[in-house]
Amino acid sequence: MNIAIIFAGGSGVRMGAGIPKQFLEINGKPVIVHTLQLFQYHREIDKIYIAIIADYLEYMNTLVDEYRLSKVAGVVPGGTSALDSVYHALKAAEKENPGDSVVLIHDGVRPFISREVISANIRGVRENGNAITCTPCFETILISEDGLDVEDVPNRRNTYAAQAPQSFLLSDIIKVHEEIRKKPEGYKDLVDSCNMIRSLGKTAHMIEGNRGNIKVTTPEDVYMFRALITYRENEQAFGLGITNRIGNGPH
Repeated sequence: MNIAIIFAGGSGVRMGAGIPKQFLEINGKPVIVHTLQLFQYHREIDKIYIAIIADYLEYMNTLVDEYRLSKVAGVVPGGTSALDSVYHALKAAEKENPGDSVVLIHDGVRPFISREVISANIRGVRENGNAITCTPCFETILISEDGLDVEDVPNRRNTYAAQAPQSFLLSDIIKVHEEIRKKPEGYKDLVDSCNMIRSLGKTAHMIEGNRGNIKVTTPEDVYMFRALITYRENEQAFGLGITNRIGNGPH
């Protein structure tokens, strides 16, 4: 089984829109629906589990029906953090699927992952045990503790931006979560699944993502999202044939 775990438990404070960012309508449908459809229409994905902000559970189920997201096997309330939300969805998947299922953990507000990157994640887990989507950094990265003075400038050739999906075998990533959850500090200072497995000394294997795989977090990201959708629609209309560099739609 290949399973998408979509977490979208955030309240969207940085967006300032009055509703969680995953439910903002862009080009006629919520951001999270744009994201879910990428997995719904992917031939290799069998099931989808969603962790959503608790107050929006009923609305999320309505969207699942409205957009005929037939691969959605469960919608569960999110947790106190993104990683806690991921854990809730993983535990729902654990009840109904074998432990050797591949799980692709993806942010509900990253609606431009390409088909090829989804397939590469599945292949990467089967070959190496996990797959962390990333892109090379084209800008110089600065290190600063106080946000005022530059303390270090890593060699750009060695820097990458972590994205999503981050993918694992279901039983493996649940074991990692449960080991972390036993610690007094829990998920404190851990930002994603890659960060979590590295904190336990485990190797994380990289695969290259598509650069258009933006995370819709701020109003500026909404403008970028609209521009990417327009680009994709024009490409489909004129047969430019380069969608896979930025994302994809139904196939």
